[in-house]
Amino acid sequence: MADIRNPLHLEIVPAPGTLKNWEDIEKRIEVVLPFAESIHIDITDGKFVPDEVCLDPTPFKRYAGRVILEAHFMTDNPIQYIKPFAENGFVRFIGQVEKMPDITAFLAEAQLYGEAGLGIDGPTSLSVLDSINLEDLDVVQFYTGEKAGYSGATLLPERLEKVKALRARDAFLPIEIDGGVNDENILLAKEAGVTRFVTTGFIYKGDVKTQYDILKAKIF
Repeated sequence: MADIRNPLHLEIVPAPGTLKNWEDIEKRIEVVLPFAESIHIDITDGKFVPDEVCLDPTPFKRYAGRVILEAHFMTDNPIQYIKPFAENGFVRFIGQVEKMPDITAFLAEAQLYGEAGLGIDGPTSLSVLDSINLEDLDVVQFYTGEKAGYSGATLLPERLEKVKALRARDAFLPIEIDGGVNDENILLAKEAGVTRFVTTGFIYKGDVKTQYDILKAKIF
C-alpha cells in the first residue's frame, strides 16, 4: 500500500505560469529519475487555480514502471481523471477535497487502479475527514502553505497542527505535506507526524542530488 522505502517525495512541479511546456517538465523529471523513487505531478484544470497544466497524461507513459508516479488533481470533480492517468502509468491518486462532489466515489474509483488519497488545502478544516473511514485512505496530503496551486510557498508551522491531529487519530496512515518544505523545516514536519515530503523549490535551487541528500539526511 504505502511506499515505505523512502518517505521523501520529489515533486516535479509544472507550476502554473512557469512550467507549461512538456520539454521543461521532462527536463525536471530526467534530472531526478536516477535517484527518485517517486515523483508527484500537479494537474490543474484552470478552475482550482487559473492555469491548465498536465491535463494530458500520455507524455508520462514513458516513465511507467520506472518510478512511482503520483497524480495530484487540483481540479473540479477529479474522479474523471483517474482512469486516463492510470492507463498512462500513474499508481497513486490524490484529489483535492474542495472540488470533489463525492469523496467516497473518488476513493472507490482510485482504489480500482492504485492508491487513493485526499488533498486538503491550507485553509480547509480537518473536519472534512470526519465522515471518512481512514482505512479507506492510502494517504492524506496537507498543503502547508497559504493556498494550494502555486510553487514557491512558505511552510506555515500552524498547518502542522492538522498533521498532529490526524496522526493522533491514526498512527500508521501515510501523511504527506506539500508547500515550502526545505532543510530548515523538514525535521519539524517529521516530528509532527509527516511521513512523505513533497519538495520543489528547495530541490531545484541547486544541484538536485545534493539538495535531495541534504533533505534525506534530515529525516533518516
